[in-house]
Amino acid sequence: MRRLAGLLAVSVLLAGSVTGCGLDAAYKLPFDVGPGSIEPVPELEGLQITVGSKNFTEQILLGYIAEVALTAAGADIRDMTNIQGSPSARQALEVGDVDLYWEYTGTSWINFQQETEPIPDEQAQYDAVKKADAERFGIAWLDYSPVNDKYAIATTREFADKHQLKTMSDMVALLAEQPDLGSMCLESEFISRQDGLAGAERTYEFDVPDRNIKTFGVGAIYATLAAGNTCNFGEVFTTDGRILTLDLAVLEDDRKTFPQYNAAVTVRTDFLDRYPQLADVLNPVAAKLDNETILELSVEVDGDGTDPAVVARDWLVAQGFVTNPAG
Repeated sequence: MRRLAGLLAVSVLLAGSVTGCGLDAAYKLPFDVGPGSIEPVPELEGLQITVGSKNFTEQILLGYIAEVALTAAGADIRDMTNIQGSPSARQALEVGDVDLYWEYTGTSWINFQQETEPIPDEQAQYDAVKKADAERFGIAWLDYSPVNDKYAIATTREFADKHQLKTMSDMVALLAEQPDLGSMCLESEFISRQDGLAGAERTYEFDVPDRNIKTFGVGAIYATLAAGNTCNFGEVFTTDGRILTLDLAVLEDDRKTFPQYNAAVTVRTDFLDRYPQLADVLNPVAAKLDNETILELSVEVDGDGTDPAVVARDWLVAQGFVTNPAG
């Protein structure tokens, strides 16, 4: 609870305006897109749709996937991906700076609905958050995808093998004996979230002293953790391709502290009511996505250095959703 106040304070500051968070610039896709199974939709032709995302690889990829798909349907897309943090992205949607972005069921349930107990079943968690968001905030959820990007704690393969770590309970037992090994690289948002460190401390009945916490941007944690000289443990996302490229060992959440985080497009209810065709375009795309796909696409971005917009387009072309006029 000691860290929750920080997140709440940030949320209050965001309530006034999000224009100071990098949302005052928008760009179009850097290439043309042709129709595939997604054909031009008359109701969406020329409609300006601003698509946002949070500021990590998977989110940016998902944002571009939505942008490319909607471009094939005829919409005029404004790219507002790479927004700093969950509260900023959500606030941008609520106030109309963006029209849609992909959110995670657990994030909305814990952070925006302020619920303290996650729902273990994917469908039940989705149904609950969809109902609550519609009633309380006028936010609609399109169909959720099989992508379930859960939080996890990871370490290097070498450290895990040396200390025989397979689960978070193993980690807690090790730190009870050798607390000096408990250095953790964490993002500031994860530290304060009830579905992050605060919840894990409660579930596993341990406490991470502030002196053991090293704060990094989410993108820097993976490389810092892999280097092995700053922290022994770090926060990761289970669908992040850097887990594969850096050969990190993800600890099993054996007490199930981290909620379900199925990704789905969120959109203001009034906007979806005016343009229900958005669901017809994006729901089939969501159904084709899964954890393995996102891992592979993330590796193309983080491992190979390919532009995420290009990765998103090429995947949609491979699935037959769109075509590439340039061949």
